[in-house]
Order: sequence, then structure tokens, then C-alpha cells
Amino acid sequence: MNILLSRTDSIGDVMLSLPMAGLIKQHWPEAKVVFLGRTYTRAVVECSQFVDDFYDWNAYEKRSENEQLQWLKSLKLDAFVHVFPNKKLARLAKAAQIPIRIGTAHRHFHWINCNRLPAFSRKKSDLHEAQLNLKLLQPLGINSELSLPQIAAYYGFQPKPLATNWLEILAPKGHNLILHTKSKGSAREWGLDNFSQLIDLALEKEFKIFLTGTEDEGKLFREKLLRNHPKVVDLSGKMQLDELVSFIAASDFLVAASTGPLHIAAASGIGALGIFPPIRPMHPGRWAPLGSRAQVLVGEDEHCKKCQNGEACQCMMQISPQQVLQALL
Repeated sequence: MNILLSRTDSIGDVMLSLPMAGLIKQHWPEAKVVFLGRTYTRAVVECSQFVDDFYDWNAYEKRSENEQLQWLKSLKLDAFVHVFPNKKLARLAKAAQIPIRIGTAHRHFHWINCNRLPAFSRKKSDLHEAQLNLKLLQPLGINSELSLPQIAAYYGFQPKPLATNWLEILAPKGHNLILHTKSKGSAREWGLDNFSQLIDLALEKEFKIFLTGTEDEGKLFREKLLRNHPKVVDLSGKMQLDELVSFIAASDFLVAASTGPLHIAAASGIGALGIFPPIRPMHPGRWAPLGSRAQVLVGEDEHCKKCQNGEACQCMMQISPQQVLQALL
């Protein structure tokens, strides 16, 4: 059986889709599982031992519809699973006459183009995103009633060994702390003042601290976090995603909001600490990192009006740097 998982959105969302491949392989060890994603997620998908191939939607998206159709037919798929809804891909999968086309019943274009329609709503559900993803495997006869620790076992996440030039900057094991301070607008953030105080506290405990992020994110935090902390290593904008994934896996701890690097850290088995607001749909009940050493801190006021109005998340900002350090220790 050849099964395609389609998730053409962000890194964190893609990470929480990877256990689907592991569960498919458990049921059908000889199945071929391929993943359709974006260029920027290839590096994380290729870390999963359960994904046999990756197809870059960016490489096909602007081709003619006939070229797209011929490419999709050439894959000889038995099932196409729309983990992330995409109207164009739904039409293509139907036109390619893929026998099993799975999409949630809560999208009208799935009713037209899919022939398996699991009925569940992500928006109002109390389930974790990874548990919701697994519901899409029910039409394949796969039980999706798994606990979060059970799901984490299906990542099969195996980053490449870290290159020597990056390995040499790490401190002895147990002392390497990554702070991923920004989120590119995808999550509520803990604030640079809090991260600055955490750096002071962590340096006293002999952590070696690394700041990660894009070059644009580095421009936002360098002045605040590096001016008074010359021992902190700024890696923002200096790594490709595959290098960052390997660096995270070789480190000991990572602190972040609800971002892709947080889920990478959790899947890699290092200490992953996520800082979350309590409001839907951003709360940890939906987006907590999954891993044996993953944990979360969450703001206490579940009715935080400033959060709900899109302002700075005060209930989240009030989580103290001392609480975060204690959780790490």
C-alpha cells in the first residue's frame, strides 16, 4: 500500500503529523509512506525513519494542472490523506483517481473530492493536535485512541549527526541550554525581559546558553539579550534547518513558546520546556510538546481578556524566570 500524508503548513504542525507515519508502519510494515510538504519542512520530515520519501509542494505548485496530475498519477497512490486541508490538492487527488481520499467532513470541498470523511472538529475539540491527526487514519482501519505518551513513541525521529564545527561549541553534556525566544508570529511569546532574567539565572547555574532563530528574529533580540550577556552564543541566522535540528538534538534543554523548535526538541528526547497561554486554541492541551522529557508551564488566568484581544499575554508573561529555571533543574 502506498499512502501519502499531505501537510503543507508550518514546522510545528508537520512535527505533530509525523507519528501518523509511524502508526501506519506498525499496521502495515511493508507500506510505503510518503509526505507532501513545503521546502522549509523537508529537513524535519526526513528525520522520521517511518517516512519513505518527501515531495516538495513548492516544486509542483506552480506547474500546469496537467503536469501536476501526471506527477500525482505517477506515484501510484492507494490513499491520499489531507492532514492539512488544501482545495487544489483535494481536486487533484480526485482527478488522479486515487482510490482512498481522506479529508475531514468539516470542509465543504472534501465532500466533493474525498470519499472518506471522518467527522471531527479541531476548533472545539479537547484533544491534542496529534490525536486529532490520528483520527484521519480511521478510514484505513487504524485505531486512533492513543494517549500522548503512546503517540510520542511513533515519531521515529532520528536527526543527522551534528557536524564537527557545531559540536565543538557545545559544553559538556548536561549544560547546554537553547533559548528560542521568538515565534515568527505563530504563538504568544514569553517576552525578552523574561528571557533576559532567565539568562542571568541560568548562567549562575553554569549553563552554556545559545540563542536560536532566523536572522530577522535575531535583529529583534540581539540588543536586548546580548548587550549584558557576552557569554551567550548567538546562532540566529547562522544555521540551515537541518543543522538546527541536529544541534537541538545534541543539546540538553530548549525553552520556547509553542514553536517548531519546541516540538523538534521534544521529539529528539531532550528537555523541552514550552511556555503557553491558557486560552483556546493556543493552550497546551492542544499544542503541548510530546516527548519523554517534555513539559509545559502555562499561565493561570484562563479568561485573560488581554490574551483574547490579541494584546501582550499577561497571564503568560507572569510565569517567572525562577519558575522556568526550577522546571529545568
